[in-house]
Amino acid sequence: MSATITAGGAGAGTGSLAPRPRARTPRRLSAIGDVSAMSGREFRRTIRSVDALVTALAIPVSIMLVFVVVFGGAIQQDGGYIDYVVPGTLILCAGFGSASTAIAVAQDMTTGTIDRFKTLPIYGASVLVGHVLASVMRNLVASALVIGVALALGFRPSADLGSWVLAILFLSLVIVAMTWVACAAGLVLSVDAAGSINFVFLFLPYLSTGFVEVDTMPEWLRGFAEYQPYTPIIETLRSLLTGSPMGGYGWQAIAWLLGLLVVGYVCASVTFRRRTAR
Repeated sequence: MSATITAGGAGAGTGSLAPRPRARTPRRLSAIGDVSAMSGREFRRTIRSVDALVTALAIPVSIMLVFVVVFGGAIQQDGGYIDYVVPGTLILCAGFGSASTAIAVAQDMTTGTIDRFKTLPIYGASVLVGHVLASVMRNLVASALVIGVALALGFRPSADLGSWVLAILFLSLVIVAMTWVACAAGLVLSVDAAGSINFVFLFLPYLSTGFVEVDTMPEWLRGFAEYQPYTPIIETLRSLLTGSPMGGYGWQAIAWLLGLLVVGYVCASVTFRRRTAR
């Protein structure tokens, strides 16, 4: 009788000391945590890389200074050239900063970083999404610096609070769309070749209304400048900041950006899955 009780007691004691099964983290929360970790990793890498940080902040400001200080007096614009050129400079800044993501993604693919991540129980797409979020944070900081310098040079936007919020959201959409395109390029190009996407993001704004009006361009170039994506994108941001007429540019810009975002996201996702499945 006592032996039975002792055995039962021992069994109960053993059962009470058995480790309880660990609660599993909900999949959605785990994915959010992985994305946050990856974006933090990329943002810290940018801060540690002094040359990349200086380049991301200094080049857009330098370009704006050249156009305003050197060329501004020769270009006549209603309301001052500084008010005209700032929106184009911000889009140029967004493109330049987004293009650096192509190099970062290419480095991850060629240095074995992605292979190490594959051995960890993390959300697969968190690597690319982390790059995109870090690009948004990095480029918004650079854009704030550009606006600060522009204000010191005499930029006087007429935007109210609502227009500023819309401008920030619109600029964020520009950065996201361009960064997904850069991610797709970084997945298929070498580190050296990935830097060539900078040429596209830096050159096309010059062939738009970013720095001069289309009417001042040669006729053979005017058609391209009017219908390429940068013109409606820049005109939409200019309208939000300075109150100039937007016309149909707003819908054109949204259509272009959503199209670029979808194409970049799909190409990047498919390519990433194929390359990491090997």
